[in-house]
Amino acid sequence: MDTTVKTEKLTKPVAKIRTPANIVSLREAIKTSPFTVWMNTEITACEDGFAELIVSMREELKQHNGFTHGAVIGFLIDSACCWAAASKVGDVVTAEYKLNFIAPAVGEKLIARGYVIKSTFSQVITRADVFSVKGTKENLVATGLATVTPYG
Repeated sequence: MDTTVKTEKLTKPVAKIRTPANIVSLREAIKTSPFTVWMNTEITACEDGFAELIVSMREELKQHNGFTHGAVIGFLIDSACCWAAASKVGDVVTAEYKLNFIAPAVGEKLIARGYVIKSTFSQVITRADVFSVKGTKENLVATGLATVTPYG
């Protein structure tokens, strides 16, 4: 009687080498994203777990009371979080996000700033704040958290 036990060799997942995004690569990526182009999104920073983007206000982005539509704020939270994460781990997709509206967004433009809180092999935890800008005054209008997953 054969008493040998056959075992399968367990292998640890091998970390993929990912190229972190930078402002140049994100500007190129924006060109291939029709919605981001339609929003007229400008990326002003993307490095070491931080991203900043701007959307200038226009009538099509407002809701019936004249405030920026909540979907625009959601887009900014999502994009700032993803682009901050991408600056650490390369291409990403959103696993989930949550946002809190703080004040109506009125002004000439909106600025979103995203930050990486913690980055691991399988996920990146991020946060972002959105400010409306009138002249030189910034007003915090929303804040959010997102879990972002490396892609590819």
